[in-house]
Amino acid sequence: MSPPYDTYSSPLATRNASRAMLRLWSPRHKFDLWRRIWLAVAQAQHELGLPVSREQVEELRAVVARGITDDEIRLAEKYERELRHDVMAHVHALGDSCPKARGIIHLGMTSQDVVCNADWVILTQSFRMVMKKTVRVVHSLCECAAQWKACGTLGFTHYQPAQPTTVGRRMAMWAYDLSLAHGQAFERGPFPRGLRGATGTQASFLKLFSGSTKDVDLLEDKFLHSLVDAHFTPQDWIVSNPHTVVGQTYPRVEDARILADLASVASVLHKIATDIRLLCNRKELDEPIEDKQIGSSAMPYKRNPMRCERICGLTRFVMNLVGNAYDTAATQWLERTLDDSSNRRLSLPEAFLALDGALDLMHNVASGLIVHEAMVRKNLLAELPFLATENILMACVKLGGDRQVYHEKIRLHAQAAGMRVKQEGLDNDLLDRLRNDRAFRSKARGGPLSADLDWEGLLDPMKYVGRSVEQTERFIRDVVEPLRQRYGEAIAQLDDSGPRV
Repeated sequence: MSPPYDTYSSPLATRNASRAMLRLWSPRHKFDLWRRIWLAVAQAQHELGLPVSREQVEELRAVVARGITDDEIRLAEKYERELRHDVMAHVHALGDSCPKARGIIHLGMTSQDVVCNADWVILTQSFRMVMKKTVRVVHSLCECAAQWKACGTLGFTHYQPAQPTTVGRRMAMWAYDLSLAHGQAFERGPFPRGLRGATGTQASFLKLFSGSTKDVDLLEDKFLHSLVDAHFTPQDWIVSNPHTVVGQTYPRVEDARILADLASVASVLHKIATDIRLLCNRKELDEPIEDKQIGSSAMPYKRNPMRCERICGLTRFVMNLVGNAYDTAATQWLERTLDDSSNRRLSLPEAFLALDGALDLMHNVASGLIVHEAMVRKNLLAELPFLATENILMACVKLGGDRQVYHEKIRLHAQAAGMRVKQEGLDNDLLDRLRNDRAFRSKARGGPLSADLDWEGLLDPMKYVGRSVEQTERFIRDVVEPLRQRYGEAIAQLDDSGPRV
């Protein structure tokens, strides 16, 4: 066996994904599921009167219960090199451990009765984990949002200064987007394939039961109930009804839907991480940082948002996997072709592993996000005179002025003040310009004006944030609290998050 540093290892496994998610996609978990499927089918066949004895079922149960061993996995690998068929390799390896049950393992089944249903369990378990971690990020963002809901900050559209909001409301906006992606992605989980045979017609099972469609339905029903009971609880909200019509596999468009749902969550994480990176540049926010963390090998002062940068890289990878799944679904000829297999072995686990790592990192960032309130206020006040012009214009009109006249006067003064800031590096003197303009301090062009304007009040940031505080509180109350109540216990059981390296 090659030393670990002599062969390639996926960075998703070594740097990003949680150990819990890695276990779900491990070979051992998959092969244990295959064996549990063979046991569940044998048990149901015994109960329905097929020639499967209790002794055979109990021998199979004992071996399955202890879990597949390393020696059995190596034996299956040896068989696969000879047979070039992974499922039959494991049938033989299991048969060697269960000599009495050897002859009834995989009875009436095709490989995809095993693989697709095992994949359904893994996909559903992975969905549950991603769902919980998504809600955990929503929760951590809203903890921040509640703390900073009344801290006014400069808004941006087109990445240009715009009407103010609050730091907390911006965080609530991030959390709301993520809650929408969560609801869209997890409204329903994957469907199982059920027991359908080689081309989905159940012909082999119908033959086993001498043409009894009732017994074929009972077999599938018993099997699925056994699978659900063994791996899920009622709180997991599992979809256990099988697909209505399938070929040899469950419809591969289901994989495309799954990856599209993951990409939806990934897109929101990417947006949040990008926003944080932009605000770090403005010195308004900082990621959490360790005492010995180094930002640059050349520039000792650097404090880079490396967690958010990694989130952007991982989520971009997830989003780009979606087209892969659509291509696979589009090229499944007739009842099935095998070119889906090698592709799915890459795209499905890596999508979950990458998103899992990104969610853990985002929770870590949101839980320790640093807000530099003085810098937030400084940046806002630098632009506030420009932002106040809309309120000044409305006040002038209310005091009897001509809107079009004063719009033009304000525009000219704002342009001049802006050039002073940009070209000369001086402070924004727009309000002084307006105060010194005779049109803003005497009766002119239509009526009494700025003598009645509250010039000092114009520089109060909270006069410009609208219903930011109220909207943040309402979102937390109406959207986040129900999520907390539903997932609170499950979230508490999640592993700690944070960068592994």
